[in-house]
Amino acid sequence: MNLGNAAKVLLTLICAVVLASAYDAGKSTTVKGYVLDSACAFTKGLNKPISRDCAIACAKAGSPLVILSDDGTIYWPIAATTPSSGQNEKLLPFAGQKVTASGKVYQRGGSTALVIEKIELQAGQK
Repeated sequence: MNLGNAAKVLLTLICAVVLASAYDAGKSTTVKGYVLDSACAFTKGLNKPISRDCAIACAKAGSPLVILSDDGTIYWPIAATTPSSGQNEKLLPFAGQKVTASGKVYQRGGSTALVIEKIELQAGQK
């Protein structure tokens, strides 16, 4: 192998290692929190939804629903499929209510996303 080919192979290996270490495979977690409109979570600084009807109206108008955890972390529900799909349909039955959701969590650039595998109302919710 000549020096040029060896350098290409080394560069390829370095790139593969960097990409593999940068990829977040997601870790399993359970999140407890409120399902609410993402805009309200940010612009109104809410700790819980104003009302179920408000969360539903915002979702039907196209605003993504998120899960605001008890510790204040906002989890953006995402799909693990390609092409991806919105998750409002999955969250709409829980809008404005407190849930327990489990799945794989991903973090990037200060954002936290959750691929929901299971979601249910917390005890005492209707």
